[in-house]
Amino acid sequence: MARAVVERTRLRSLATRSAKRQPQKSTTQRPAASSAQNRAEVKDEKAPANSEQQPGFKGYIESVREILRMPATTADPNIPTKRVTAEYCAERYTTPPKNVTMLTRDFIGDSLYNPSYGYFSKQALIFSPKKGYDFARFRDSADFLKTIGRQYEEIERELDDIRSIPRQLWHTPTEILKPWYGYSVAQHIVRQHKADQSGKPGGGSPLTVYEMGGGNGTLMMNILDHIRECEPEIYSRMEYNLVEISPKLAKQQASQQSRKHVVPHANVNIINQSIFDWNTTEDRPCFFVAMEVIDNFAHDVVRFDYETGEPYQAFVRVYDDGEFEEYYEPVSDPLIRNYLGVRNSLVSPQHRSAALPPAFYRRIRSQLPLAPNLSKPEFLPTKAFEFCKILGRHFPRHRLVLSDFYKLPDTLPGAVGAPVVQTRFNGSMVPCETYLVQPGWFDIFFPTDFELLRRIYDVECGRSVHTQPGELTRSRVCTQREFAIENAALAQTRTRSGENPMLDFYENNKFLLS
Repeated sequence: MARAVVERTRLRSLATRSAKRQPQKSTTQRPAASSAQNRAEVKDEKAPANSEQQPGFKGYIESVREILRMPATTADPNIPTKRVTAEYCAERYTTPPKNVTMLTRDFIGDSLYNPSYGYFSKQALIFSPKKGYDFARFRDSADFLKTIGRQYEEIERELDDIRSIPRQLWHTPTEILKPWYGYSVAQHIVRQHKADQSGKPGGGSPLTVYEMGGGNGTLMMNILDHIRECEPEIYSRMEYNLVEISPKLAKQQASQQSRKHVVPHANVNIINQSIFDWNTTEDRPCFFVAMEVIDNFAHDVVRFDYETGEPYQAFVRVYDDGEFEEYYEPVSDPLIRNYLGVRNSLVSPQHRSAALPPAFYRRIRSQLPLAPNLSKPEFLPTKAFEFCKILGRHFPRHRLVLSDFYKLPDTLPGAVGAPVVQTRFNGSMVPCETYLVQPGWFDIFFPTDFELLRRIYDVECGRSVHTQPGELTRSRVCTQREFAIENAALAQTRTRSGENPMLDFYENNKFLLS
């Protein structure tokens, strides 16, 4: 875990830095706050012998606070000054960059998605059983989990045997509960499509579906198979578009059509592109599907000034020795500023950041010695916010089907909206206590505040998302269990004891539907 050692004579912002980089001798040092403590502590290791030369205690504290509020400096030639983005790194770097600085969201995005060294390019594999399970053969859910665990271990042993570098294996409800999970999504889409097109001449508009981040392509195939079998008339006019950022996964999704005993679908388009590079407008009514995708969308980090409430945005410095340092500046990034502006505009109820205590508490806290001048960190879902803006701008007549985690264990301590950062070691997943980790080796994924996401989505898309002229579509949030009760063939996923994995598993998932 990184800890900070920063020379006070050139300190201009609150920073964290790994212990590997040592300060110069005979210099007053300040260990900066760790992510768990989130408070500034100042320590003089070599105080002058003549105490009369030292300022009064109150003046000393005020001097420290003033130093912590100063903007970042580039006076030290060893401090990286070249600012880059995740997009720039994807185009220019084949190994993790050094001597650069970037926003937290760019650091996380580069760590996960860089085509040369990103986690999803090198380390991640999706667990996918060769065929769906016959749930009636299992005694109960525990018996089902035992079977999955045994298959999981077999695949992990195979990976360790054939690769010197361990790869990380993860699973999704789409794969574990196939094909019935995909069928339930298809059932929701078909029912909503029929309601939207009811009474329109010629049966209304054809069914058009966009899916983002389709993994192995399993959900795509399950949705298409179900509609072809149960709704052949709708299927005959249907178009399915899968938007995938990973070239490797895009090829795997296309290969689903050529598998043995599979009748291919001629109405599929695989689009190897990031949704954040999307620049064409889909004017037709459509459905946009995003299942277990936004948890890996990069976030920014902000902290708030205890006295004024002013937000400060986090940057990550990467030094020439590969060490990381986090520092803060007043918010200037347009996306962060836009997100905070939209969030602050929400009313009934008004949104309040959990990172910023009430003003009364802050006033009392500020009177205590060595009180922190900044709040604890808060991770902001700025890329999810950008995704909402893209939906509103380029898919004005869409309906959204989105699912992901709303709570997670083992998140980073001492921060609001913090992610899980983990890697695989000796067959086990090991959680970390910082996101400042070697790019490409760690999965970084976030819980989603679905109620907040719903309100922001409505702001960005509510005026343009509609089924009929003048009729706005209302978005809603439901649990995995509620969605399954509405749409799933529950008899097909019931064990002999009556337990039902479709209802009981993934209780930490929710849906956002519009």
